[in-house]
Amino acid sequence: MNALKFRIIVIGLIVLLTGSVLAEDAISPVEAAKEELQTNINIVWTCIAAFLVFFMQAGFAMVEAGFTRAKNAVNILMKNLMDFSIGSIAFFVVGFGLMFGKTNGLFGTTLFGLAGVEPGADWNWTFLIFQTVFAATAATIVSGAMAERTKFVGYLIYSFFITLFIYPIFGSWAWGGLLDGGGWLEKLGFLDFAGSTVVHSVGGWLALAGAIVLGPRLGKYGPDKKPKAILGHNIPLAALGVFILWFGWFGFNPGSTTTGEGLIGYIAVTTNLAAAAGAIVAMCVSWIIVKKPDASMTLNGALAGLVSITAPCDGVSPIGAILIGAAGGALVVLSVMFIDNVLKVDDPVGAVSVHGVCGAWGTLSCGLFNMESGLFYGGGIKQLGVQATGAGAAFLWAFGLGLILFITISKTIGLRVSPEEELKGLDIGEHGMEAYSGFQIFSTT
Repeated sequence: MNALKFRIIVIGLIVLLTGSVLAEDAISPVEAAKEELQTNINIVWTCIAAFLVFFMQAGFAMVEAGFTRAKNAVNILMKNLMDFSIGSIAFFVVGFGLMFGKTNGLFGTTLFGLAGVEPGADWNWTFLIFQTVFAATAATIVSGAMAERTKFVGYLIYSFFITLFIYPIFGSWAWGGLLDGGGWLEKLGFLDFAGSTVVHSVGGWLALAGAIVLGPRLGKYGPDKKPKAILGHNIPLAALGVFILWFGWFGFNPGSTTTGEGLIGYIAVTTNLAAAAGAIVAMCVSWIIVKKPDASMTLNGALAGLVSITAPCDGVSPIGAILIGAAGGALVVLSVMFIDNVLKVDDPVGAVSVHGVCGAWGTLSCGLFNMESGLFYGGGIKQLGVQATGAGAAFLWAFGLGLILFITISKTIGLRVSPEEELKGLDIGEHGMEAYSGFQIFSTT
């Protein structure tokens, strides 16, 4: 065989082998179409879920307005509108990068939300809007516990910093790996599927810090230090808000799959069962304690069940979901009474109990009821320890920075309105208008 023939044979073999490899690696038109279709399904589902979570802003506004007095209704509505508006800009410009950028986190920061994110990628835009509505939820939780005595400008400032820095940094620890980042809690194996701790406990502990710095509303505690009930002006409005939140939670929890898959339906079932169990148990516990089936406690029981199941919703059985929600329903009633009577912290809507306390419980429940790693399923105590670490870190971070933030605002521009404005109502004092023109009845409590 001469040299020329040998070269021809070698080249032919190389071409043949290379072609075979390329043929194996190539994606067929059918497979490519399937991948594109699945990506589009994921985008559509995640956007629908994001829109449902956005509608929860209306639910929070109705709950908070209904559980407070008529003279502060406009103020409540303005706060819920503006924390979403300010939060959207702050999270886009800085918060998203801190939470999900390639150098995310406290010490290596990616500023400007889309830095490190490919601008033309459709999924990245979808993920941005989905995470924006979650950030806004964490911020709006705070307003309920600080209702009826907070300066509007002070509220705007703390909403900005929560979505700019406080929420994104903790979020990067637990969820950074959902895009380009990665956090220390993720590396430990921390479970929080949809945000019992990342969203709700962070918001709840910030709310606790704010309520402590503000102090109670005028007339809340008498000379004997015993709490006096300050009734909300519109329980039907509060009930409407709870139903809206329950509806929106079908975007909050199932939407956190961010993929169009069968798990969506399963998570919807566990979410619904926990909410129902929370409402039933809260009603029963309040019935036993105060001798009547209290409507406000029952409504908060449904929310407590929803918050409790948010972390473990993808990994627990339906029976586990019922037990988790039921425990949340009992816990919220006892927590509201403890915070009101023992801690002497005035939380007009029970936000700290619903979101902070039940968010922590939901996070811990992953270590108990998760069907793969939970204590009750033979997984040992390791997962429970990791969950406790995450819940504790959230408290230290959110409550600690919350105290610093609220004290700073209080000492500079001021956090609380004057006694005269509080007595007359924030609607007139802060906004120069009434929620119910011609029907307003003022009181001095």
